[in-house]
Amino acid sequence: MSYFPSFSTETWALLVLLLTLLIVNVRYGYWPYGTFKNIAVPGPKPLPFFGTFLEYRKGVHNFDMNCFKKYGKLWGFYDGRQPVMSIMDTAMIKTILVKECYSLFTNRRNFGLNGPLYDALSIVEDEEWKRMRSVLSPSFTSGRLKEMFPIMTHYAKILVQSLQKKSDRNEPVQMKEFFGPYSMDVVTSTAFSVNIDSLNNPDDPFVANIKKMLKFNFLHPLLIIISLFPSLTPLLEKLEVTLFPRSVMTFFYDSLRKIKADRQKNVHSNRVDFLQLMVDSQIPDEATETKEGEKPPKGLTDHEILSQSMLFIFAGYETTSSTLSFLAYNLATNPDALKKLQKEVDEVFPNKSPVTYEALMQMEYLDMALNESLRLYPPAGRVERVCKKTIEINGVTIPKGMVIMIPSYALHRDPEHWPEPEVFKPERFSKENKESIDPYAYLPFGAGPRNCIGMRFAIIVMKMAIVQILQNFNIVTCKETEIPLELDNQGFIAPKRPITLKLVPRTLHLEE
Repeated sequence: MSYFPSFSTETWALLVLLLTLLIVNVRYGYWPYGTFKNIAVPGPKPLPFFGTFLEYRKGVHNFDMNCFKKYGKLWGFYDGRQPVMSIMDTAMIKTILVKECYSLFTNRRNFGLNGPLYDALSIVEDEEWKRMRSVLSPSFTSGRLKEMFPIMTHYAKILVQSLQKKSDRNEPVQMKEFFGPYSMDVVTSTAFSVNIDSLNNPDDPFVANIKKMLKFNFLHPLLIIISLFPSLTPLLEKLEVTLFPRSVMTFFYDSLRKIKADRQKNVHSNRVDFLQLMVDSQIPDEATETKEGEKPPKGLTDHEILSQSMLFIFAGYETTSSTLSFLAYNLATNPDALKKLQKEVDEVFPNKSPVTYEALMQMEYLDMALNESLRLYPPAGRVERVCKKTIEINGVTIPKGMVIMIPSYALHRDPEHWPEPEVFKPERFSKENKESIDPYAYLPFGAGPRNCIGMRFAIIVMKMAIVQILQNFNIVTCKETEIPLELDNQGFIAPKRPITLKLVPRTLHLEE
């Protein structure tokens, strides 16, 4: 008597195949999910294949806040099959971002499918990153920023003129619709000596295309596919599949090629801007192909120049316009802070006198208000690094290949560092209080050698805009203003609905 059914050979073969596939499938679906259990790190329970990825439906910032409240300052989760360790302990953050940056935590996570941006500063690794950073850093010295200051002043005045038209008609203002073009105009002019005047041309293709690029979603189908099946990434890259719209990439790279070709004909040789600095450092493509142990030459290839230009446009536009919108909202909903800032503006620049670089950089309350707004709404809600080899930090084992994620949004709302974290309090950053702030509890632009290279540039652009606006207007809420502000769940730190305010001419507004 047989214990097995009398199936045909073909049926048995099929059953064995199905059983094998099932075993492989289960193993593939569950295999990485013991990582944190093995090193005693708590975290949300992952689903087979998806890990904790689907939790992002509620918003990445909400996911991070919920994990912080439930697990404390250390937890692990899974983006598909990729284990990610989240750290909010500031001593560990300092070690990762500063002390061991060059040795162990040099690189950021690279999802792949970057298209032509594969050699952008934010993506390249190790020696390539060091080479590029050393070439680009001189673009952001105090001397360079002072040279750019008149350009920033010019576009801030145009911004005020554009806002004046809305104010004259007593119309509500969707703030990013004005701060976006202002940011674009400043970036393209200071970087490439190109005047696209998007403030007066709202349908300008530069702005239209950058908006398409910003429609990023952490639950983008491609991002889900490569998170669940990372082995597919090389194939998708060979097929030239990218996370960014192809038409947008084509538009910007073609535009930048034309601008660069024009520059190399010495049409604008008298301008020393971001592009000129890169063109002067250009090296042949083959120069980067060094042997092991050889130091790569200092300079950028033709394609690298285009990629850094693209990155500068993208990062400059989004960081500046979003932060200015949030700052305007915080001032409008906190009129006492608005009055204090206007008082400082009037004292430093009486009778709407021209804004100067030195005076702008000495404004204390302006710095306090901007820092506090950046605390509440950091441009990057997360900072990430990848561990190069297994190490133990403060008793925590970090395996090789582990993605380390510092949740800036949640870190900036940790009541241990920030009492009443949801409240807008510029006084947190006063001279008296600033010394007591742990520098690694405040990371709007990251920290250490791989922090945001354009941080100082962005801060000046934002300060210039807000000072010129406050010289002329009071920023007030209106019936279209959403209070409290609800954040979008789709991608970057952004409002779910546009920030809408009114600008009232100061001469017509009753002031104390």
